[in-house]
Amino acid sequence: MLFGRRVEKRVPAEVPVYLASLREPRPAEKTRTENVSPHGARVVTKRPWQPNEEPLITSAEGAPQLPVRVVYCRPMPNGSFRIGLEFRSDSVQWLDNTSDCNSRRT
Repeated sequence: MLFGRRVEKRVPAEVPVYLASLREPRPAEKTRTENVSPHGARVVTKRPWQPNEEPLITSAEGAPQLPVRVVYCRPMPNGSFRIGLEFRSDSVQWLDNTSDCNSRRT
């Protein structure tokens, strides 16, 4: 990223995923992305996350868990939150931009 801005464009895509905290012993939340890129995604979640928190994300299809970093967390009018995630490992190949992701590393 240059000057705190994203270099890649994200594409709108609803991909079912699980989001799990490494700090809190609770079940992973089943949720969805709103947009994706090879190096990040915006996810809708039921709880607030702190910037720099490092949860794990997994596709609903059961791909390996990937470490991510929370870049931002914004409240929505309905009480949920939008969080921007940056992948902490290699890039992610989103298969069809609508239903699945593959953690094939590049």
